[in-house]
Amino acid sequence: MTTASAAPQKTPVRAALASWVGSALEYYDFFIYGTAAALVFNKIFFPNAAPGVDILLSMATFGVGYVARPIGAFFMGHWGDKFGRKNVLIGTVLLMGISTFLVGCLPTYAQIGVWAPVLLVALRLLQGFSASGEQSGGTSMSLEHSPENRRGFFTSFTLAGTQFGQVLAAAVFIPVSALPNDQLLTWGWRVPFWISALVVIAGLIIRARLTETPVFKEEAASNEVAKTPLAILFRHHWKAVIRVALCALVSTVSTIYGVYALAFATSTVHLDKGIMLWVGVTTNLLSLVTIPLWALLADRIGRKPVFIIGVLGSGAAMFLYMPAIVSGNYAAIFGVAILMSGILYMAENGIFPAFFSEMFPTKVRLSGMAIGTQVGFAIAGFAPAITAAIAGKGADGWVPVAWFTIIACLIAAGAALTAKETAHKTLAQIDAEAEALHAASAAPKVAAAR
Repeated sequence: MTTASAAPQKTPVRAALASWVGSALEYYDFFIYGTAAALVFNKIFFPNAAPGVDILLSMATFGVGYVARPIGAFFMGHWGDKFGRKNVLIGTVLLMGISTFLVGCLPTYAQIGVWAPVLLVALRLLQGFSASGEQSGGTSMSLEHSPENRRGFFTSFTLAGTQFGQVLAAAVFIPVSALPNDQLLTWGWRVPFWISALVVIAGLIIRARLTETPVFKEEAASNEVAKTPLAILFRHHWKAVIRVALCALVSTVSTIYGVYALAFATSTVHLDKGIMLWVGVTTNLLSLVTIPLWALLADRIGRKPVFIIGVLGSGAAMFLYMPAIVSGNYAAIFGVAILMSGILYMAENGIFPAFFSEMFPTKVRLSGMAIGTQVGFAIAGFAPAITAAIAGKGADGWVPVAWFTIIACLIAAGAALTAKETAHKTLAQIDAEAEALHAASAAPKVAAAR
């Protein structure tokens, strides 16, 4: 390892800012797809489907993006743990921007028939492949640049960027959704996707200027970088991968809130599209404040209690949000949305970057977090399609949706209870415990060989 005097200097503010901006740009791309899936894709890519089925198919294309995420996580995780965090972050923003721009160029079903949804799904798969490495790469970069006692706070900026990306996605669609229907369905929906060309340029400039993390540089300098990080991950840390995947099921709250509930409100209850988009903008703007506050609390009292409060609180609040939509009372909708998504959900959302990544040592941090989260996110990504299929008819049709959400959250909270508390451990201590685990697991094999 390098000596203290020769050790690379950490740049926590720069790393956090790069993660924030990169995540905002990346998830702008990712979530404009979700907004379009909720508002227009059923009409332009599945116009011949029966009422209700068209929305189900549109929701399914949103979920398809999550299918590619676990696959991409294996590739991105291996690449980031072997060749560095910076390389992954540049690759993800480039792939996401290009695939999103091309969605805006697609011909519709009326123009080329079934090939339109086929090409849509293909580009959605590329979006998912890209997103698989974004949060894990950004979090690893921030975590490994952060002061030891403020890792939760600095890594939370990755998720604050994600939420700002959702604000941008919804804000861009607010004027677009106000267009006359014929303009919206011909060229209007394409504009948010074309803006991603700017995303590519800005993201590449920002991330190209960022330096590699100190701990990865030290491992590289001492020739300790894992040659096969995935082999080490699944030999010694498979339990942590499963734990993270189960914890990540809490993202069901986000996908149901941001996609299914939006489609339900505008297509079934026939609420105003613009006002419902403002609900998302409001809660996500609030999250820019609540995320770092929850993270600061987690740095003081621990990751687990803050995470579990957010998981159970936001899951239970779905039983308030869906009937608020049915009531058509916009004040109630805004109030419950702020409680559920702007405050409670941000407790887990703000702290999971540190909580999950600290379950793994430096050698496999990016791959462990990437694979674990993306498996859980893949399941949650299909939550809008699943809930569209199980939702009942009439005023109480939302009840199965809320139960689906709380069950996913109970599983996530149970998995979090099995984790070790890492808030007050240094990264060196986390790495040392991992090395001790490796040595202990290797000891019986050595004894048997003798």
